[in-house]
Amino acid sequence: MVQTGNGNVRKPKVTDCDQCAYYQYDEDDGSYSCSAEMDEDEAYRFMTTRSSACPFFRGGDEYSVVRHQL
Repeated sequence: MVQTGNGNVRKPKVTDCDQCAYYQYDEDDGSYSCSAEMDEDEAYRFMTTRSSACPFFRGGDEYSVVRHQL
């Protein structure tokens, strides 16, 4: 938890792609990529933002992420 200047407490934003359900392995080219559904505007904002937090992150336990990738 992170305490803000006004005394509120918030969770830190998650940025670890390895823990995200949208991070999938492509067997054809042997690489990982993000499979989150984004339109052109969302993709542009995501690629040009200075924030390191991903607004599309969907976590879960690591076993559910692995099952999703298989």
